Amino acid sequence: MRKCFFVLLFAAGFFHVLCLGSAVAQERRGSISGRATDSNHDALVGARVEVQPLGFSTTTDAQGQFTVPDLLPNKYTVAISYVGFKPFTREVTVTSGTVANVDAVLEIATVSQEVIVRGERERGEIEALNRELTADNIVQVLPAEVITSLPNTNIADAVGRLPSVSLERDEGEGKYVQIRGTEPRLSNVTIDGVHVPSPESVRNVKLDTIPADMVDSVEINKTLTANMEGDAIGGSVNLVTKKATDQPFVVLEALGGITPIEGTRGLQQYDGTFGKRFGREKRLGMMFSGSYDYNARGIDDIEPGPGVTSTANGDFADGVPLFYGMDVRAYQYYRKRGGFGSSFDYKLGANSLVYLRGFYSEFRNYGEDWIYSPGVGTYASPTLTNQDGGVSYAHVIRRPTGRIINVAAGANHSLGKTLVTYEAALGQGRATGGFFSANFSGPQNVQYAANNSDPFTPKLTQVNIMTGANNNNIFDPTLYTLHGGFFKPLSLNTDNHIFERDLTGSISVSRQYSVGGHFGAWEIGFKVRNTNKSQLNSEHDFDFSGTLQLSDVVGSTPNFNYYFGNYKLLPFTSFDKILAFYNANRGLFTENIPFEHLRADPNDYTTTERISAGYVMNTITFGHFRIQGGLRIEGTQGHFIGTLVNTDSNGNWTGDTPAPGEKTYTDFLPSAQVQYNINGSTNIRAVY
Repeated sequence: MRKCFFVLLFAAGFFHVLCLGSAVAQERRGSISGRATDSNHDALVGARVEVQPLGFSTTTDAQGQFTVPDLLPNKYTVAISYVGFKPFTREVTVTSGTVANVDAVLEIATVSQEVIVRGERERGEIEALNRELTADNIVQVLPAEVITSLPNTNIADAVGRLPSVSLERDEGEGKYVQIRGTEPRLSNVTIDGVHVPSPESVRNVKLDTIPADMVDSVEINKTLTANMEGDAIGGSVNLVTKKATDQPFVVLEALGGITPIEGTRGLQQYDGTFGKRFGREKRLGMMFSGSYDYNARGIDDIEPGPGVTSTANGDFADGVPLFYGMDVRAYQYYRKRGGFGSSFDYKLGANSLVYLRGFYSEFRNYGEDWIYSPGVGTYASPTLTNQDGGVSYAHVIRRPTGRIINVAAGANHSLGKTLVTYEAALGQGRATGGFFSANFSGPQNVQYAANNSDPFTPKLTQVNIMTGANNNNIFDPTLYTLHGGFFKPLSLNTDNHIFERDLTGSISVSRQYSVGGHFGAWEIGFKVRNTNKSQLNSEHDFDFSGTLQLSDVVGSTPNFNYYFGNYKLLPFTSFDKILAFYNANRGLFTENIPFEHLRADPNDYTTTERISAGYVMNTITFGHFRIQGGLRIEGTQGHFIGTLVNTDSNGNWTGDTPAPGEKTYTDFLPSAQVQYNINGSTNIRAVY
């Protein structure tokens, strides 16, 4: 039934267009156009415009403008409604071949009680509600006034406050967005409708790269229309950038705060926006915005390692779930996030606009962590291990940096009842840097008492502490020496370089029509996106033939209230002291190049992907019903070269072999959306 409905909908749409030619030939028709604003002459975006007695409805665009074409000469009543404002009505006479203009200034609604107006935040929420109400698909809008009213450092944290949106977090901050429970890779991210490249090796876009106060609003599209890209099957996050309005616009903001974790850490954030229209008839619009934040986040982190006992491995019994080790981690971050956005547009006339927009953001995810890791060999009972446990210690330095660039230029031309839009865009995502580490091995043959009575704070406490020549105290820093295990003793100058560049071109044509008193519009469009992406890992790992004790490179005393005093920590090492020792004793360090190849080379690749898409869709109104159907066809051509690592029988690296491949496929993506408007402010929707 869905397929039949979809085909009939399109058939109806094209039939209407064919019939339209016959009607126009018989009699020249007129149209109504206008603009909806508030008392300050600011545009009302997404206002509902109805023409009676026909029952036709449309919505205002980003400039508050609307057009109702193809009207028989007659008298009509134009009704404009907007949440929070008094309805506007005006009687208009349409004559043959002319355009009747309606400039509607809506007044704020009044009620029989005291109302306190708080300015911009309410205005932003009202606009968001109107955009949600009048959209053809299911969309939620988060305006800038709401985003900045709460301490959202990045866009992901802001989006995560919306219903049916969950976040994948990185050390407490939002990173990936999940819409309606789907995986992050099934959703896409766009800036003003332009695809955003990922600065990682996956398709997911890390939204923690983008400052929260750099956008005018965030749109979460929970259902898709044919003019949206097919890689958003789980949903789409569209970041709408700030653009100039009729009135001058200036915002300066600053905030700060502290967190008591890890000896009290601070944060600070600054942003500013300036926009204005210039020249004759205010045709030239400019908007500039910038943001910077510094986040010295501190984290106490416990990561237990669960396992199941086995008599074959030396445990007391089979099948008992216990912890076989844990990481006790202390993080100190000094993250920096900044961005800059600009928008220029010029009105060629009343119905044509050209624009140029740019967006840049950068996230330096810097920090360091100290990791104390007691490990269990085997268990003698559920609460006591055998004397075959051990402990290790690591100091990790984080230096990844992510950048996103987006530039778009295009134009909109309204030619009567036909709208033509075209755009060219460049997007770049880049990640550099990586992780440095120093790894120490500590006492072995350690016996632990296991306390799992509180599942939130499991503990492994040493019980066979000895002193003197047999000293095995796991909290004695002189017993830890620089030594590798799975990781080499020292890793420096790691640089994982990921780069993606998108070039996109698109054009669309939409045309309004009417038939039998029902108004509709069809749209056809084409888009081509060419993507080049590569990853090249560089890693420098060293073996060590000397002796370096943890006590020789201590930098600071840890926070003794770690995790509410539930755990004891070793002293924090200083990576500067470790580097100083490395530089003074180069002869004791040998770079292990084969190991570097084994770890880094499998991640190296280059890939190109070209997506060519075309779509057609039709929207028509039948009384309270508004129906939209569409078909999008996407053809994808992908070519890639991976890296195959060759090893000998002992697992030693012997060389690399390029691994080329390609894949070509075509997807047919139909969609249908039905909306029933109950009373002007309530909709029921069904979507396929």
